[in-house]
Amino acid sequence: MQVQPILIVTQDVSFWECWQSLREFGKKPYRGIGLPDLLNWRREGNVLALVDMACLNQSSVQEEWSTYFDGLCVLVLSAYMSDAEGHSVLAKGASGYAHSHLPIDSLALVIRTLESGGMWLGRNLLQKILHDIDQRLPVPSVHEESWATTLSSREVEVARLAAVGDSNAEIALKLCITERTVRAHLSAVFDKLRVDDRLKLALKVHGIHR
Repeated sequence: MQVQPILIVTQDVSFWECWQSLREFGKKPYRGIGLPDLLNWRREGNVLALVDMACLNQSSVQEEWSTYFDGLCVLVLSAYMSDAEGHSVLAKGASGYAHSHLPIDSLALVIRTLESGGMWLGRNLLQKILHDIDQRLPVPSVHEESWATTLSSREVEVARLAAVGDSNAEIALKLCITERTVRAHLSAVFDKLRVDDRLKLALKVHGIHR
């Protein structure tokens, strides 16, 4: 298994000690203590980085964050997550936003998702973003729904509901099917539409992502 270097930017010793355990999941952690370390990391040709939200909060100008994130796959970890904070880091170019105290195996899963080109954000924030997309962007008419041509009628129903932020449980309730069936339909939808998360699905359904 190829070992992937990862920069861990934090001044918190306990976080550093915990996140070093990513080496058990094929990562080679390097220590960073401030945002300028991200610039050096990029110059050295590396991509993957974890950033403690506390380090970002030390930067008085949020507009600077995008300069540090540019060209990197950055996961921001926060001990006090909020939707507003999540919006800020994602808007500035972070690839993901999660809790600082995630179990290490869950953190490794999040990182794998980002490495495969996906995004990661909390469920509540994701639902709000999808609802916002639905409010701002009209769903294309039936004749414009080229995304739906390869899907069954039930898969189209599931895709539409997932694209506006409904959870698996909410979709199951609305369609009178089980959550297991919802997961199966979503898996098929993702495969057929070649998307790997609900945000990309929403953009596809609204005609933004081809």
